[in-house]
Amino acid sequence: MRRSLLLLLLLLLGHPPALGTEDASFPHLGESAQPPPRACPPRCSCPRADTVDCDGLDLQVFPDNITTAAQHLSLQNNQLQELPYNELSRLRALRTLNLHNNLISSEGLPDEAFESLTQLQHIYVAHNKNNLISKVPRGALSRQTHLRELHLQHNQLKDSGLDATTFSKLRRLEYLDLSHNQLATVPAGLPRALAVLHLGRNCIRWVEAARLRGLRGLRYLLLQHNQLGAAGLPARALRPLRGLHTLHLYGNGLHRVPQALPRRLRALVLPHNHVTALGARDLAATPGLAELNLAYNRLASARVHRRAFRRLRALRSLDLAGNQLTRLPSGLPAGLHTLRLQRNQLRALEPEPLAGLDQLQELSLAHNRLRVGDIGPGTWHELQALQVLDLSHNELSFVPPDLPEALEELHLQGNRISHVGPEAFLSTPRLRALFLRANRLHMTSIAPEAFLGLPHLHIVDTTGNPEPVLVRLPPRAPRQPRAEGP
Repeated sequence: MRRSLLLLLLLLLGHPPALGTEDASFPHLGESAQPPPRACPPRCSCPRADTVDCDGLDLQVFPDNITTAAQHLSLQNNQLQELPYNELSRLRALRTLNLHNNLISSEGLPDEAFESLTQLQHIYVAHNKNNLISKVPRGALSRQTHLRELHLQHNQLKDSGLDATTFSKLRRLEYLDLSHNQLATVPAGLPRALAVLHLGRNCIRWVEAARLRGLRGLRYLLLQHNQLGAAGLPARALRPLRGLHTLHLYGNGLHRVPQALPRRLRALVLPHNHVTALGARDLAATPGLAELNLAYNRLASARVHRRAFRRLRALRSLDLAGNQLTRLPSGLPAGLHTLRLQRNQLRALEPEPLAGLDQLQELSLAHNRLRVGDIGPGTWHELQALQVLDLSHNELSFVPPDLPEALEELHLQGNRISHVGPEAFLSTPRLRALFLRANRLHMTSIAPEAFLGLPHLHIVDTTGNPEPVLVRLPPRAPRQPRAEGP
């Protein structure tokens, strides 16, 4: 007690306590009880000791007081024109550097720009305005042995701006985005660890197999909107990619499905090409396909072989929209969940092509030329799992009969329907949404009994008809209580 009173008296008199008599309960004279504030560039935010966020501040000069503890630096959406080596070299702990959407040109990206940043895992130098990056300086990435993602899209990179050593030492690189540039070929020296390679929207006319050899772990290859044409993707060019999961080739002017594709391919995306035919063996090399998109090509029914889909037992989604089909293809895989055939020239539906599709959940037949009399009896019989049916923008004069019992969503807009009878939906007790807009309905066109027995129906769209159509929905079905566990 006497010792505490002595210390208090010494403090009040302005005399510091003798050495060795400091009390831990009091802060030292001249020091704050709070820790000193972290260094953070003006106007930026530093939510954590390792994060500096300077996004969208119109900065013209690289900040000069960034803490050396920073691991994540966001400088996107500014007006930076160059990367000063002296400032970057201090930030040796950086793991993420985002320079997306600035004014950085090749001249503003010195050879040694990232030399000291050996811990970098993600670099975003994409979508730079005005003087876009046209080359990656030699050796600029040579020491980035930990880099996992590199984003260089939306620049002006050309083949001359890359060489065989640009990416070759990035041994851990898994994601490389070079889309929206001016490349004419696939770059050389790609890292073996790549899992995603994005080359969409370039000027690639030829895929050289040697450039892809060794990329056995590549899972996603995106080559959409290039200029491959009829001969730019030679047979077996992609065969070395044994682990390839997804291939995007839309908008390339291809005349046929590429040959000798990797056997493990799961998704083949080929819309907006010039494919005119599907032969019996065109898809035989990819039996594991789960998604096939051939929308907006030039397929005619006479040139789709009846065995074209025979090997695709794993196929779940098939998109043939926007072609020139006049009838449903034969031999559709039994496991299909989604079938899209909108914007063709279908004039008839027969039950045979749909037989066995008892797992089909969504069928789109919009924008064709179907009439009710062209739909054969029993057409819907085997579609036991169908939940969504789109028959919009055809030439139907009334609701087709005997629709699937599992149906929950029915699109009939844009037809010629002028009357809905009392038995129109007797076969669809689970219906939840019905679209009848832009038909020929009048105030008394719908029978009052039409919606009886539809306890789940809560959307009926009748807008855009010659007269307003009032619809009285049945009482909502009570929600089923959730089953409780034991």
